[in-house]
Amino acid sequence: MLGLTGSEPCHSDIFMTPKARRVLQAILYEVFAIAFVGPVLSVAFDKPPASTIGLAFVLSSIALGWNYVFNTIFERWESRQSVRGRSLVRRLAHGIGFEGGLVVILIPVMALWLDISPLNAFLANLGLLAFFFVYAIAFTWTFDRVFGLPESAAKAS
Repeated sequence: MLGLTGSEPCHSDIFMTPKARRVLQAILYEVFAIAFVGPVLSVAFDKPPASTIGLAFVLSSIALGWNYVFNTIFERWESRQSVRGRSLVRRLAHGIGFEGGLVVILIPVMALWLDISPLNAFLANLGLLAFFFVYAIAFTWTFDRVFGLPESAAKAS
């Protein structure tokens, strides 16, 4: 466990490579997200839980794939820029581009799967965006508390 400051790496860091840590974090992030989003969609749209958990899995898979594709495109664009680094404006453009593209991709999937209008699918996506904003922060904080900070964030001894 991390100390009160949250800056000390935990003993489990010794056994986990940076790549293994990222893979574990991504898998746990998606598993907990599916476990939460599936039942919420079931209640919100009065659909069977098995169907909405399946939808949550599909949405998660799409988000993972889009993340890879979008970051590949963004980094290719970024490498051609004369100004290096990631300013606030560039980070905002990245976030808006990623989330905006994801919403565009997910609206028809949700509308068809849940048999709802594109407007209702868009509104559901806004709710998911709000949830994932808070969830990402809370999950990462909890993950770091349990598994320690990555080397890139740990204070030098």
